[in-house]
Amino acid sequence: MKTTAVDPSSPCGIAVMAKASIPGRTKTRLVPPLTFEEAAALNTVFLKDAFANIAEASRVTPIRGFAAYGSIGEESFFEDLAETPPGLIPAAFPNFGECLFAGIEGVLAAGCSSACVLNADTPDLPTEHLVSIARELAGGRDRVVIGPADDGGYYILGIARPHRRLFADIDWSTERVFAQTLARAKELHLEVVTLPMWSDIDDAQTLRRFASRGDAAKGGARPFAAPHSHAHLRKRLRESDLARRLAPASGIQVDAA
Repeated sequence: MKTTAVDPSSPCGIAVMAKASIPGRTKTRLVPPLTFEEAAALNTVFLKDAFANIAEASRVTPIRGFAAYGSIGEESFFEDLAETPPGLIPAAFPNFGECLFAGIEGVLAAGCSSACVLNADTPDLPTEHLVSIARELAGGRDRVVIGPADDGGYYILGIARPHRRLFADIDWSTERVFAQTLARAKELHLEVVTLPMWSDIDDAQTLRRFASRGDAAKGGARPFAAPHSHAHLRKRLRESDLARRLAPASGIQVDAA
């Protein structure tokens, strides 16, 4: 593939790995306790908060937001997710690694000096982590910057050059993803910068923790307010039996205030 020279002073691009909110096709790991319709609605507010977080980070350092999206044909869904609609990068492949690499290639092709892929499961990710990854990649340095998730995956990965190998032979959706990605970086002789760990919200337990505001600051980082997600959950907790469905066997209460 021909590589086009990029101005190292151009923005860092962050592509959210985004699916259009279609019941039965988005956030299905949260069903139950959610219904398919509730899971799709949660996907929408998570995406809104991801783009709001990117916008907040862009006030501190040059960052441009994108959606590496599926399904093809659902482009109109992404028009109302942010005040400034994200750039759209088709990323609908059977293998998730190919989706991630499509996001990287699309961001670099748009003229950004570096490219990051961000998951859609961390609506409260501290804004400072987005600022940090952009700064670590500033100047087009050929390195990997990665933010590990506490389930063994990662919530964000950034590079300045399109290394396809970083996304190959990875056991996606397992606890081996982060370690295997570090192994690929070692094969490529790339320096790795590791950001602080954060939590994905991708199952009933982590959703309960988020809904009850149990994810306090970690390592001094201030969680993003996630206004869309918290407002949505508060409304559902007041107006439906969601609190009962989220409550674990231990009887821990979920905050509906």
